[in-house]
Amino acid sequence: MKIIYQAQKEYPRKLNTIYAPPAKLYVLGDESILNKPSIAIVGCRQATDYGKKVAFRFAYELSKQGIIIVSGLARGIDYCAHLGAVKANGKTIAVLGSGLNHIYPKEHQGFCKEIIQKGGAIITEYEPKEKPMPMHFPARNRIISGLSNGILVVEAKQKSGTLITVDYALDQGKDVFVIPGNITNENSYGTNELIKQGAKLVTNIGDILEELK
Repeated sequence: MKIIYQAQKEYPRKLNTIYAPPAKLYVLGDESILNKPSIAIVGCRQATDYGKKVAFRFAYELSKQGIIIVSGLARGIDYCAHLGAVKANGKTIAVLGSGLNHIYPKEHQGFCKEIIQKGGAIITEYEPKEKPMPMHFPARNRIISGLSNGILVVEAKQKSGTLITVDYALDQGKDVFVIPGNITNENSYGTNELIKQGAKLVTNIGDILEELK
């Protein structure tokens, strides 16, 4: 485990521009990827098969283009995004809402080792012994969006923690990309509303890459 303080050159430059940047980060894995071009992929924990498939595919294809995938290690969309990067032999950053001694959810502990073996990183602002607490997860979302050049929203319900990440991204001036969804599915309510409000509808990675040039 490494500790990176805000004053150090290894500290992610993009985090220095956000509101309330973490004073330090605890890191397992390769800290150099924290300063590379990245896209956050976020969405529902109770994801549909469609959402899981899309998250995996976009993460896989973006990773093949050398883009780092950032997400929160949660069940559902987060996990599929990390998995897509790993299967592409790409690199991914998992941002935790707990300390490194308390990987959450527990069933992803072994997967974290795979992320690190592929050159990725597990990071958190919380002390190693800090357990996952409900208030930690909305706060860590500012880091997920802050680390990234833009965020891709795959699925989001009407009242969703995913939309907190979108709010942070908008405050930080980040691009917001959205996968359109089935209008009869509650997991698509938030994403389709974001498109109505002006977020960029994407159907392939080219739609994202053209904005990162």
